[in-house]
Amino acid sequence: MSDDNTHDKTHEADDEARETRDEACGETRETRDETRDETRDETREARDEARDQARDEARGEAREAHEEPREVRGEARGRAALFDLLRPRGTRAQLVGGLLSLVLGFAFVAQVQSNKRDTTFSTARQDELVGILSNLSQRSERLRGDLRELETTKGNLERDVEGSTALDEARRRADAYGLLAGTLPAEGPGIEVRIDDPAKAVRSGNLLDALQELRDAGAEVIQINDVRAGAGTYFLDGASGVQADGRELEAPYIFLAIGDPHTMTTALNIPGGVVRTLRNAGAQATITSRARIEIRALRPG
Repeated sequence: MSDDNTHDKTHEADDEARETRDEACGETRETRDETRDETRDETREARDEARDQARDEARGEAREAHEEPREVRGEARGRAALFDLLRPRGTRAQLVGGLLSLVLGFAFVAQVQSNKRDTTFSTARQDELVGILSNLSQRSERLRGDLRELETTKGNLERDVEGSTALDEARRRADAYGLLAGTLPAEGPGIEVRIDDPAKAVRSGNLLDALQELRDAGAEVIQINDVRAGAGTYFLDGASGVQADGRELEAPYIFLAIGDPHTMTTALNIPGGVVRTLRNAGAQATITSRARIEIRALRPG
């Protein structure tokens, strides 16, 4: 009896063990199937996504490759249109417009200059205006005298038979050129301009203005201190004062000028001229007319 019970229990234990194994196998099979299905689904999804992405990239590159030539053509077309707009077209209307602009610009500049001169004259005193008018009259008379002299010389040369007139004219011109070049001494009526500069305020520009004003007033020969002025004379501001043609000048600055004394004096004393400018700078200019001015300084040949 005891053996039968033991045999039955052994069968029951075997059955339970078998059931447990079957359940474990079933669960393992189900887990393996689920895992296989999930892996297959994930692989399919990944493959589909990769295929879609590759297809989209290929379509995008194809679209860009197709649109790029169109952009290039558009840029080229726009550049050509811009060049066409900027290309000058010499039409008659544009030519007339350009000429009118040129005339109007010239008229505007002339009007501005005229207004400046009118302002200068409107502030001048009566005696100053009389001096300016006299200076202009004398310059005009001097030019007419030069013209008469040239006409006389031309007539003498035309009537000259033996050539003596031409020889005399050549000598006269040689002397005149020597005086202008500064290689010959000179003497004649003129003025002496003395510029005292106690405040050391005189600059090269002031002396250059005085030289130019004397030349404009008809000065034939000019000397500044011991420097003979020529066509290429220049002034510079140096460490110790003003230089003329590279030579140091010391105050007082003395200009000797041969020419018409009255004309040169009037030119230097015009409103806003050399004398007034020097006075405003702190210097003093004294003008003395002389019947005989001797200029002995020479320029190197």
